[in-house]
Amino acid sequence: MEDFIPIFAIFAVFGTITAIIVGPTWLKSKEKREMQATLRHAMDKGQELPADVINALTQDVQRNLPSRTRDIRRGVIWLAIGIGMAAFGYITGGSFGNDWDGNNFDTGMLGLAAIPTTIGLAFIVLSFFNKNKD
Repeated sequence: MEDFIPIFAIFAVFGTITAIIVGPTWLKSKEKREMQATLRHAMDKGQELPADVINALTQDVQRNLPSRTRDIRRGVIWLAIGIGMAAFGYITGGSFGNDWDGNNFDTGMLGLAAIPTTIGLAFIVLSFFNKNKD
């Protein structure tokens, strides 16, 4: 019986994480399927859809479209995260207090900071090519 406690603990932790991520997504897709079935049934009976229903259905699509301001905002946030990581690496010596090679800026933390910095710069560049405005 004691052999099952670690296995149960591992399944409980990963099962909880999976439920938190998958649960809302599944419930949202189920709600959309039910709404589409209801609308399809109403259309089959010959009823016209009110403009409010059509606006509500297309609102999520329009809200999730990329725009210049969203791209710039995301780019600035990612750029700030990268700069913050680089500053943290410089201040702490990059290895959380264990400076292996004597330099403060030749560590792995700077390499990790390059990833969000590059993502931020890419979003900023994409904002110049995006024609959608808010």
